[in-house]
Amino acid sequence: MSDETVSTAPSETANPVQNGGAQANGGEGDLTAELAAARAEAKENYNKFLYAMADFENYKKRIERDLARIALDGRKSVLRRMLPVLDNLERAIAFDDSDGLRGGLQATLRMFESALAGENVKSVSLKGKPFDPNLAEAIATQPAPDGVAEDTVLDEAHKAYTMGDEVLRPAQVVVAKTP
Repeated sequence: MSDETVSTAPSETANPVQNGGAQANGGEGDLTAELAAARAEAKENYNKFLYAMADFENYKKRIERDLARIALDGRKSVLRRMLPVLDNLERAIAFDDSDGLRGGLQATLRMFESALAGENVKSVSLKGKPFDPNLAEAIATQPAPDGVAEDTVLDEAHKAYTMGDEVLRPAQVVVAKTP
């Protein structure tokens, strides 16, 4: 009985390389197709990754710009609220007769102007210059005196202030007009 078992076993496994070779040839095409599909999917995923990274970089830049703009807007808001204080200090100095009080007010005004200069805020005097609607708003007109051109600023009720290249507050001016 052991002979029968041995004789049947070799017939089933007589050519294992040939049987496996037939399966390997058919499977090789499948593996090549799977590899190509996997490579295409990997390339697609890599491209998606690159697009996502580019989108993220753009997002970071946009957020940085937005935060810088918000910070600048906050500074402008605070500085605009300070300008009437500056105006009142200037008026107090102009009308006070007491030398001691005037000296204290002038020192306070210089400190305040220095603090504003530290924030890149500058006053712009327009008196005697041509009217510029980008820097001033006309609150009144007066007949032009002799020798003064039309649209010349005759007086300032409030000075203009700029922060860098931007107008923080336009001047309020009286403009010369020919009768």
